[in-house]
Amino acid sequence: MIDQEVRTPTPRTGGARAARGRRALTIGLGVFAALIALRLITGETDITSSGTISATLGLAVPIGMAAMGGLWSERSGVVNIGLEGMMVFGTWGAAFAAYFSGSPWLGLLGGIIAGAVGGLLHAVATVTFGVDHIVSGVAINILAPGVTRYLSDLLFTHETGGGATQSPPLPDFPTWSVPGVGGPLGDLEKHHWFLISDLAGMVRGLLTNLSPVTLIAAALIPISFFLLWRTAFGLRLRSCGENPLAAESLGVKVYTMKYAAVVISGAFAGVGGTFLAMVASSNYQEGQVNGRGFIGLAAMIFGNWRPGGVAAGAGLFGYTDALQLRGGAGAVHAMLLLLGVGLLALAVWHGYQRRMVTAAVSAVVAVGLLAWFFLTDELPREIVTYSPHITTLLVLAFAAQRLRMPVADGLRYRRGGGH
Repeated sequence: MIDQEVRTPTPRTGGARAARGRRALTIGLGVFAALIALRLITGETDITSSGTISATLGLAVPIGMAAMGGLWSERSGVVNIGLEGMMVFGTWGAAFAAYFSGSPWLGLLGGIIAGAVGGLLHAVATVTFGVDHIVSGVAINILAPGVTRYLSDLLFTHETGGGATQSPPLPDFPTWSVPGVGGPLGDLEKHHWFLISDLAGMVRGLLTNLSPVTLIAAALIPISFFLLWRTAFGLRLRSCGENPLAAESLGVKVYTMKYAAVVISGAFAGVGGTFLAMVASSNYQEGQVNGRGFIGLAAMIFGNWRPGGVAAGAGLFGYTDALQLRGGAGAVHAMLLLLGVGLLALAVWHGYQRRMVTAAVSAVVAVGLLAWFFLTDELPREIVTYSPHITTLLVLAFAAQRLRMPVADGLRYRRGGGH
């Protein structure tokens, strides 16, 4: 009889998680330091102003909620490109519930329910009937504007201020600020001192005039991490996105997990839609989602299907959008310098790693951006307006090398029979 050594895998400790946390903190501090340096060099004060930070937070919320919705769905193995349509359902559901009840909180509930209904439609199509995930998502994106247009024409046309393309004015959420933050920090920010004014602007932008929907959205990110990575429910759900057959063999109800994940995904999109209709605006308007569901998918991919990365991706896209709205052509032009220097450093790193092709491409793009910065004073208005979309493409291009999507994401699953 041959003796065999049985090795049990060493359980993971908190060391790897602590290392990731330190790395994320280092990256965050590095980015903030780079923005401070950029403000000093270019004189563009909006780069770190409280107005830009506050606008970033507001613009990041709907993108982040769409991205978190995509994360929940795709962690269970269901691709959800119907987030755009689910956000549209959320905007209309929030407007309907808020207007006819007179309560913004019931509006939030209505938006969540409407988005969840969109998720349920996607789950029925993909999980129960095995429809291709992309086809189902596209169908929801086409269906949502038509359904909401019909319902608006039916219910809002005869109301004061309403019509087929918009709702009447909606009740507002209260806004909250941390006491004692606005005035003193505003005075410090006006001096434009190195680091002190920048910190004052960041803190003031993050802690004043906050909507409860913003606070709820921020809380949902760590809650999602805890549920997906620290509970048995989350382990079962994620196993369905990695290997549903193995999960089924261990007694996991794969269909139930997928349904739950996709409905929750739609509910997250509904929160984002509620924010657009009731916080970013005072009423529902046709077309106000404006591609944020798709940008949310890009943020999810940038974040490598993890909540912390998703939050960073939403913040990046929100900041780019806020910068072009607040700072205009001059502030976006200043970002060319930051991108050029960053890509140059990336080229050096890839060269050190002997990835010569990637290093050469990064170096060529970096030189082009730096030349563009030093040879011009501002960017054309068209480029400034579309800078968030350009950022989306660039981020996906450079982030694609390190991605690790769930193994069974997008694959058709049938109970007992494989994909």
